[in-house]
Amino acid sequence: MIAVTVLYPQTATSHFDIDYYHANHMKMVHELWDSMGLRGTRVLHGKPGPDNAPPAFAVMTILDFESLDDFGKAVSAHGGPIMGDIPNFTNVQPSLQINDIAA
Repeated sequence: MIAVTVLYPQTATSHFDIDYYHANHMKMVHELWDSMGLRGTRVLHGKPGPDNAPPAFAVMTILDFESLDDFGKAVSAHGGPIMGDIPNFTNVQPSLQINDIAA
């Protein structure tokens, strides 16, 4: 099992429509990828730290896939519509990180 972390940076000029993200974008991700090896998702909302400094990321989404191969097939099949939806909820481009799940 792998986890794909999608990181949406928080900047002075960034915006993120969290309502759209949950109601539309994540719904689309599940509709398109659940049958392709997506095993679960978690959406983490960035919050200020104890020093009240803004978070580095507005949102981090973790996508659990059965395998890296499954993730590659899902992106090949439906990456276009999912990536094309990004401007509907944010003005920043996310970064991706592939992770092994250790525990």
